[in-house]
Amino acid sequence: MFPVSPRELKRMLKKYGIEVQELPDVRSVTLSADSYDILVRDPQVAILNVGQQKVIQIVCSGVEKVEKKQLPQQIPAVSEEDIQFIVEQTGASRDEVLKALVEEGGDIAKTIIKLQEKKQSK
Repeated sequence: MFPVSPRELKRMLKKYGIEVQELPDVRSVTLSADSYDILVRDPQVAILNVGQQKVIQIVCSGVEKVEKKQLPQQIPAVSEEDIQFIVEQTGASRDEVLKALVEEGGDIAKTIIKLQEKKQSK
């Protein structure tokens, strides 16, 4: 690429309707996925406003991939009567019901269907 001063580059971008906003003093940027994070240390960050959209530019010398630890899933707030109802409907043990409730995010109907399908497949 040809050498251009930052001031000249901003002027050229503005000519095409692109505004550049630099973010000073950014110490780190984290990109989060389900099972890992990408940590960017000491980045240079700029936001380019292109019409109605924004483009975030991150320039750095290196990144670090950090695996997320699996947090124990908590039992959703379900009443004891609902748990007992699921046990009666499916014939599953209380422990099986609690495990299925966690997997289904506390959805009682999905939990019943899942446990009944599991029972039929045996």
